[in-house]
Amino acid sequence: MHPLLLSIGPFSIRTYGLMVALAFLAALRLAQSTARIERLDHSFIVDCVALLVLSGIIGARLFYVVLNLRYFIDNPLQILAFWRGGLVFYGGFIVASITGVVFARRRGVSVARAADCLAPCIAIGQGIGRWGCFFAGCCYGKATSVPWGVTYHDPLSLAPLGVKMHPVQLYESFADLLIGLLLWLYMARGRHDDGQNFWIYVLLYGAVRFAMELLRGDDRGATLGGLFQSQIIALAAMLLASSVLVAQASIREGAHEA
Repeated sequence: MHPLLLSIGPFSIRTYGLMVALAFLAALRLAQSTARIERLDHSFIVDCVALLVLSGIIGARLFYVVLNLRYFIDNPLQILAFWRGGLVFYGGFIVASITGVVFARRRGVSVARAADCLAPCIAIGQGIGRWGCFFAGCCYGKATSVPWGVTYHDPLSLAPLGVKMHPVQLYESFADLLIGLLLWLYMARGRHDDGQNFWIYVLLYGAVRFAMELLRGDDRGATLGGLFQSQIIALAAMLLASSVLVAQASIREGAHEA
């Protein structure tokens, strides 16, 4: 795993940044497909994806900086070096969600339908972006003896060198890509409540993230009741998503009985 893909004089391409760019392009391409399914305006989706990616990166980086404030106080210029790794997904998700709601309302588009359209795109983008984490060595797993464990040797890696670890970044990548595929197939079937696809994503990703935290070996910060911050957020997200989905199912059942 090589964090630095190419270097020519002062010009360099980091693998993390390249994978983030590929994740954006894949999410944008898929969004154009899901927009047709949801009958949303193409220009709105393009603008929305670009805005969500930008706000998501800013939010994810800010959360990472806050969680590692002591380091960034001593190294303030590193705050902007997000291409080297260091993004907290839930921070980006929260900021991007708020941005998306505001943008959709200002454009007169249903927030629920827009969220449904973007849910599989988010999952696919995450799945590709996690490969950037894998190459950079951030978000690394616990030490392990499993045959498929990975060992980092590149001194530029953020992971400990010479230690065989769970490739937890790839575990999550495969899970995210599967979620994205399932959501896209569910959308293609049609006939779903507005917002349902999005809340299914929140539920499934929350479960994946909670499980992945158990295998992470990097510094996860303080715990509360034996749970890391990301696990607490994941549980809260799963509870909220489950409540919304159950409420939607109850409304549908009541409508059929009526």
